[in-house]
Amino acid sequence: MNPTILIVDDQPDIVELLKLFLERDNYLVIEAYDGLQAWEIIQSEQIDLAVIDIMMPGQDGYQLVKQIRSVYKMPIIFLSAKNQDNDKILGLGLGADDFIVKPFNPLEVVARIQAQVRRAYAFNEALPVSSASSADIAIGSLNLHLESCVLKLEGNEVELTSTEYKLLRTFMESPGRVFTKKQLFEKVWSDPYWKDDNTVMVHISRLRDKIESDPRQPVYIKTIRGLGYKFAKKEDFI
Repeated sequence: MNPTILIVDDQPDIVELLKLFLERDNYLVIEAYDGLQAWEIIQSEQIDLAVIDIMMPGQDGYQLVKQIRSVYKMPIIFLSAKNQDNDKILGLGLGADDFIVKPFNPLEVVARIQAQVRRAYAFNEALPVSSASSADIAIGSLNLHLESCVLKLEGNEVELTSTEYKLLRTFMESPGRVFTKKQLFEKVWSDPYWKDDNTVMVHISRLRDKIESDPRQPVYIKTIRGLGYKFAKKEDFI
């Protein structure tokens, strides 16, 4: 079945342009022109990925993404004329998986959609467990179920996006190893790392908020100054 892409933008010409390019690649496209209409569609349709503008009447993109993330794990890409670093950090912090600035190349947008859909399918199908791993990885109060892609913290399920799951799995499969931002980005996002941006930092911050009792003093994901990040080992909790 071809993936279904929801495009949410109050500018019809942008919606029609993206629809043209996506349908040429055999995607199914559903249109929405504000956040309220988009939310109704998401609740009634099976959406594989949403492309969302920020500045819209009624309910803006930030509010919509926050609402989506309270229930759904679908990949989300912000497509916005807001191009400041704090806009991107806020968007990623709310749960978006990518942020594209207007004006844009529609071919690049389609390529990024393809990449996110591939990652989502890999997440939903559960990547094969390596011979060095068991079906679960337990460190401290965290238990990551690799076959069901479920994280439990002290027995309670923690909601993760596909990117957060892949990032956490990368860490927990190699406890104690120091990862640079470049290594994490290329492994988790499966794209070349071209520059030092905030993507990895923002997703690690979101993950800390979900698994650390005090994100400002993390015990699981530790920052190694000048190098990168590493995850705690089992013996750290004995």
